[in-house]
Amino acid sequence: MYLQNSNNFSIRAERQGPPHLTKLSFPMLYGKYSSIKTPEYEFIFNLNGEIRFIKGISVGWPHPAELLKRTAGNDWVYYTVGDQSGDQGIISWVGEYYLPCLPYPSNPIWEIDYFSNPVIMNAFAAWSQLYANLYGAQDKRLHPKEKKLVENILLNNDNILFERSQKLHSILGERITVLPPDTRHVDYEVIPINISDGCLYHCRFCCVKSAQQYRTRSESDISNQIRELKALFDRNLENYNGLFLGNHDALEAGEELLLTTVSRAFDEFGFKTHTITPSLFLFGSVHSFLKAKSRLFDKFNTLPFSTYINIGLESVDKSTLEYIGKPVNESGVRKAFTKMIDINNTFNNINVTANFVIGKELSSDHYESLKELLGNAQCTSRDKGTVYLSPLKDSPKKRELLPLVKEIKSASKLPVYIYLIQRL
Repeated sequence: MYLQNSNNFSIRAERQGPPHLTKLSFPMLYGKYSSIKTPEYEFIFNLNGEIRFIKGISVGWPHPAELLKRTAGNDWVYYTVGDQSGDQGIISWVGEYYLPCLPYPSNPIWEIDYFSNPVIMNAFAAWSQLYANLYGAQDKRLHPKEKKLVENILLNNDNILFERSQKLHSILGERITVLPPDTRHVDYEVIPINISDGCLYHCRFCCVKSAQQYRTRSESDISNQIRELKALFDRNLENYNGLFLGNHDALEAGEELLLTTVSRAFDEFGFKTHTITPSLFLFGSVHSFLKAKSRLFDKFNTLPFSTYINIGLESVDKSTLEYIGKPVNESGVRKAFTKMIDINNTFNNINVTANFVIGKELSSDHYESLKELLGNAQCTSRDKGTVYLSPLKDSPKKRELLPLVKEIKSASKLPVYIYLIQRL
């Protein structure tokens, strides 16, 4: 229950929610967290006392299922349910009931500027006011758990939270500019470890990957990351069910480095104590995917993780591949797509997904070849092999592409959603 005090807010420390994210049509917090309620807002904190969510609970809030979320990278993201519910709403476009509205340029089909809504922006002012009020609450008669919670929150002011996000990026050696789209299954909540830098391709259309030449990290570098991340995430590690091996092509790092890192992370981050199977996420390229041996996938399949491997295929049309500057040929893309289907049909604990580009400026040949490819996929399950459509950088943001997305979805035997580029 909530403990009410004279400052007109109530406290509830260390609530136990479901052990993992549950996909429902209303937001359900999972894991262990604490909360403070005022007449207009509910503020949710993680086990370290860091603010994570702000939810309006008054009549004026846009929608009872919408909220603000602060990421480990210190971005505030507004989750909207859109303007249409049910199977024709946001879930049909992104595979989730909520659209994360990001405070930085991304590639959604449509944009929602929550910064222009004064009701939502008032939530930040309310958070500042609550933080100030908590100073006075320190001297009140609180239960030990509530008193400890207040102390932890006061240790995590906005400046400290910013510094902690910078520490995260420093540990990794760079900011994670894009997470695999499959991390939506854990609400983008992953512990990241960079086992490589750079990219094999440097495609002309890409605006999120590093210009560095590809290189793997040393085992000592990875060990340092694991040790420092464990200290940074501290108590809140128990709320994470996802591991991301970065950065842009972890699959190219090779079997030994991949499996050694996963094994260490499983032990050090406490995944072995979880009651559910955690998820492993990584990117792969056409080349790294095609050269990966069956033995690697056999070993992935026996890991104590559900493994998601996301491959950037982009197009099966030669002229489109040339236009976007991707140095692969149409034959290689088709081979990678076929291998994706084969692996998904063969291994229960591996899910390989693919990305393709869309945009008004692309030719009809690109879309016809894509629909042909997806319509003839020899898949045994519609729950695997999700295809993510990534709008090119200069694509319109006012829903002009939605009919095109719907057309591709209708032709496909695989699930098709929009790729939401989210950083960490």
